[in-house]
Amino acid sequence: MAGKLILMFHDQVLGEFPVEKERMSIGRKATNDIQIDNLAVSGEHCRVTTSMGQTVLEDLGSTNGTLVNGQRITRHVLRNGDLIEVVKHRLKYVNDAAPAAGEPAEEFEKTMVFRPGAMGNMEAVEMSAAQAAREMGVAKEAMAARPSAESATLPKAALRILNGPNAGRELELTKVVTSLGKPGVQVATINKRADGYFLAHVEGKSPPTVNGTAVSGEQKLKDHDVIVLSGIQVEFLYR
Repeated sequence: MAGKLILMFHDQVLGEFPVEKERMSIGRKATNDIQIDNLAVSGEHCRVTTSMGQTVLEDLGSTNGTLVNGQRITRHVLRNGDLIEVVKHRLKYVNDAAPAAGEPAEEFEKTMVFRPGAMGNMEAVEMSAAQAAREMGVAKEAMAARPSAESATLPKAALRILNGPNAGRELELTKVVTSLGKPGVQVATINKRADGYFLAHVEGKSPPTVNGTAVSGEQKLKDHDVIVLSGIQVEFLYR
């Protein structure tokens, strides 16, 4: 069960919306799944995506931003009791099956953090989830649950580092969400879904590129796509 969103204005409940679709849009336009009639709300302000038992809130480049529990977010894995602020309206996420707000989501096994190496150039470093949480800062919210049976037929995939001191090393994409990048500079996630692997920009002024083209929103990855993030080149490979 993906839960529900309760729309509120001040202390008045305006409606309850079951999170039953894979994607739900929130914004000022009447075409949204949840319409918020306020001129300060962007036409398409944010969206909620549910895949493989995980529900993620994503701001869609809105003018006034999206907050969760008082903190402005780009992407956020929703937890039971999370309070979403869209200008003056609030949405409470209720799902008894999800971790409670403030609790960490289940960790992924490994992540790939980019940081300055001994010679000053960027290097990619694999580390445990606990280490990554300390290093990744804002990106630690991307930690996700283990893949469900829904992804059993999806081919295995990996990232191969193409440059720097760790060129040739590989990281298997075994988790629903894998976070990679340089904290505070440029961070992205690779999201594993039933229909493929999708790269999304999470943090940083400039998005990562795939085959030389900047990523806009989410991009489905193809075999041998080359991703460039914080100066590190990695190749996406199906196994």
